[in-house]
Amino acid sequence: MMKTFRLPFLALVALAPATMFAWGYDGHRMVNQLALASLPKDFPSFVNTPANAERVAYLANLPDRWRNEDPWLNQAGGSWTDHYLDIEQLAAAGLDAHTVPSLRLDFAVVFAAGRATHVNAFPAIDPTKNADHTREWAGFAPWAITENFHRLQSAFGYLKAYQELGGTPEEIANAEADIVYAMGVLGHYVGDCAQPLHTTVHHEGWVGPNPNGYTTDKAIHSWIDSGLISKVHLATADLVARVTPAAPLALPVRADQRDPVFVAAMDYIIATNALVEPLYQLDKAGKLGRGDQPVAPEGRAFVESRLLAGAGMLSSLWFTAWKTAPLDTYLRGVLGRRLEAAKAAAAPMPPAK
Repeated sequence: MMKTFRLPFLALVALAPATMFAWGYDGHRMVNQLALASLPKDFPSFVNTPANAERVAYLANLPDRWRNEDPWLNQAGGSWTDHYLDIEQLAAAGLDAHTVPSLRLDFAVVFAAGRATHVNAFPAIDPTKNADHTREWAGFAPWAITENFHRLQSAFGYLKAYQELGGTPEEIANAEADIVYAMGVLGHYVGDCAQPLHTTVHHEGWVGPNPNGYTTDKAIHSWIDSGLISKVHLATADLVARVTPAAPLALPVRADQRDPVFVAAMDYIIATNALVEPLYQLDKAGKLGRGDQPVAPEGRAFVESRLLAGAGMLSSLWFTAWKTAPLDTYLRGVLGRRLEAAKAAAAPMPPAK
């Protein structure tokens, strides 16, 4: 079925403009579809029914739809800042990407303190361009990935409770729908962070000192997201044979007590960030097909590799959430009492004396 889809320079940096997206609808669908194609045969089969597979693909772009026009959703829903992490801003605030807290609010506290301490490392914020009050932040992408992973992990846990302890068909169907939803939405943030320009202050053209003469054209971001994919007619079917089988993440207990899923997400983003300059080098060499230039094999290969990397990370997170789903002890208690009550109600009445 999958084959049928077509699927300090920081003082000079302006924070992420509200026009930035990642991959576009087609690219995000591809990441989720490729991740589905990599799942093992014993993964819960309801996920790959035609309707659910399509919903997982459709939901890949939902967080972009949340933030299209509404400043309230950008702030209250974490919708805008969850799509990126400008890693360079962590260093500017005196933080290390390898040691930042894994809880969102703990990070927000230390980042705000670091920004206040290193105020000259950040540009002044134009209040006319900050209606949603998001430009104070470096981004929260690894926290969004981690939080959505745990929502999915929880959903697998309570589905198992319903299946084992007499959940109704409606309860089981709703739990399955929750899993499909969580899988699709998680895919958006993982897909975003496969795109190098979602991990850097250079998200829409090179900013600050530019000794190598990289482009400062903001359009490079949208070109990588969708223009290049469209120009080469890239589709899921072109890549599905290259997916690697999903494998669970190693989640060791850490001495620093940080969430190992968060650490894996941050490592993934750090690895993506290492590709920012190679991407700009490809653009400078005219290999990304912008304007009248053809897309060079190296340009196509770069984008294909990022879509596959996103799919690989996503399928590992899905697989891990399924395999490590916790026992929902509260729900199991409720269902156990319900079963006992049903048995008692069905028991024959003792004979009258």
